Amino acid sequence: MSSSGRGIHTFAGAAVEFAQAWQNPRHTRVALPPVDVNKVLAERYQMDKPIRVTRGMVWDMELKKSWDPLTYIPYVVSEGKSWGRHRNEDGSEHFCRSTIQRAWIDDRSGRVLEDVYINHREQRIFFLGRSEMVTEAGVRIRSDEFQPLFHVEHSAGGSDAAPLNLWRIVLLTEDEDQRFMAPFEKMIRDGSLPGFLEVYIGRDLGVKLSRR
Repeated sequence: MSSSGRGIHTFAGAAVEFAQAWQNPRHTRVALPPVDVNKVLAERYQMDKPIRVTRGMVWDMELKKSWDPLTYIPYVVSEGKSWGRHRNEDGSEHFCRSTIQRAWIDDRSGRVLEDVYINHREQRIFFLGRSEMVTEAGVRIRSDEFQPLFHVEHSAGGSDAAPLNLWRIVLLTEDEDQRFMAPFEKMIRDGSLPGFLEVYIGRDLGVKLSRR
């Protein structure tokens, strides 16, 4: 089986690893405010036809984005490949992912490796950054050292009628580094939907959006 060799076989194990990283005061932690998807759509966008996004749609987007980041976050990812999808002991899913991503705070790009853990019942996904992995062909690959490793949690919350998009990230810095807060603070000030939701609404729901 292709993996990072970390030996985590449950979603709970992935959650523990994320929590330990999050609780480390030396790491750089960012929790974005919940995005009320339909409220932001109504206030910040013009649409070529009416649409009401459900929590199920937000979760569908998260699932598709996790496996196919090149399609859903092309403004960040220039190459992307996922492999090794399988069920864990607890019914959650796991697969490996390799992408070429833009750096958070400068113009560099590099390879990012992640173990991806999906809990369908809770509608949560962990992306755990790795320094190395083994591909499906048995080749060991390494992440590029252009920025710290990072872990991400994406999830769908709220109700089916009023869904929330939830997102938090912890960068495994040696000391808390406020520079990494800047892109998220800008995102919050802009008040728009995350780009991946704009892509999903246009591509999968067939609604043309334009920001007000």
